[in-house]
Amino acid sequence: MIRLGVNIDHVATVRQARKAKEPNPIAAAVLALLGGADGITIHLREDRRHIQDRDVHLLRQIVTTRLNLELSTVDEIVDIACAVKPNEATLVPERRQELTTEGGLDLVSQQQAVARAMDKLRKAGIEVSLFIDPNSRQIEMAHVLGAGAVEIQTARYSEARTPADRKRELTVLIESTDLARSHHLHVHMGHGLDYENVCAVAAIAGVEELNIGHSIVSRAVLVGMERAVREMKELMLRARRSV
Repeated sequence: MIRLGVNIDHVATVRQARKAKEPNPIAAAVLALLGGADGITIHLREDRRHIQDRDVHLLRQIVTTRLNLELSTVDEIVDIACAVKPNEATLVPERRQELTTEGGLDLVSQQQAVARAMDKLRKAGIEVSLFIDPNSRQIEMAHVLGAGAVEIQTARYSEARTPADRKRELTVLIESTDLARSHHLHVHMGHGLDYENVCAVAAIAGVEELNIGHSIVSRAVLVGMERAVREMKELMLRARRSV
């Protein structure tokens, strides 16, 4: 089996564009779950550009499957996570200028900050995942830090322009998965995955979860959230069965 975590940040992005009441991320989460999502992923950014604190608290009440909260290592956000107690907290890098998360955490240069955040989260009973590049040094450091899981970012694969480049990046993802699993790390993946490129990633043995947001929310604008999620989940399951 492979899980689908649906990231609903961009539903909140549309709402915040007008500082309005709709579209409601809570309603989007309910529809995503009805469509077959195994969990909901949200990112509470320091600048609150999309998901708001109230959203996090409400989603914790209604998501009875798996709530994954992406967050930086900043104390204020970590403290909110500890109070809300999502099923999983995924530590990610964050820059104010970026449109979306760019690249993975550099665990080597940020080892102390990551370790401090991980310690607080684990003491609150929260599973911790680290969003990292498909890089052996970062995977090794995730193991050293005692992470339970890594989310390997798939941007280079998703943005590859030629079949050769795509094949090369897919090989990197496969090798990174094997290395992470050799250290007994749970492996998740995400970033830029869509209805055209998801199958090859979903077919990687050992990958337990894909977190996908933009492409699902974009399709949901046209066909509805339930259908958009159902179509993505079917692609993932079909790819996994074909292995």
